[in-house]
Amino acid sequence: MGWLNRLDRLIDGVIAAAKWLALPLVLLLFLQWPLRDIVRCCSREANDLGQIVFALLVAASVTAATRAGSHLAADTLARRYSPRTRQRLRRICAIVALIPWALFIVYASRNFVLQSVLGLEAFADTANAGYFIIKLALWLMVLLVIAQSVVDIFRPLPADDA
Repeated sequence: MGWLNRLDRLIDGVIAAAKWLALPLVLLLFLQWPLRDIVRCCSREANDLGQIVFALLVAASVTAATRAGSHLAADTLARRYSPRTRQRLRRICAIVALIPWALFIVYASRNFVLQSVLGLEAFADTANAGYFIIKLALWLMVLLVIAQSVVDIFRPLPADDA
């Protein structure tokens, strides 16, 4: 299952890179006030860039939370289950809920995401380039959810605690 390990490492790499987006996001949020009130320049650009960074960070965070086991889950009950049972539940959820939901999101958003990307949509208020990246982040989130679901489905079951 070499392909599964490569996919798992790819997801890890994307999440590891995305977590560093928190630093520029905090900096951009912090700089908006002094840029607006003191420098009187570039606060809107900082806001636009902050929105892009935030969208990319959130897109990766959904899968990061799932991988960390801290995603919205009935963890209080699941802790009582064996690792094998928890992995089976992850498989069932991936097949029954996550992959169909992700595919629906791609289907439902295809027109507005493709229009935005092909037109290199800019921010409406500022005409700054890059708004299309926010819409593309939706598909990044979906691709990561699907990739993680595939890993969860095909990962070998742990030995049962007897």
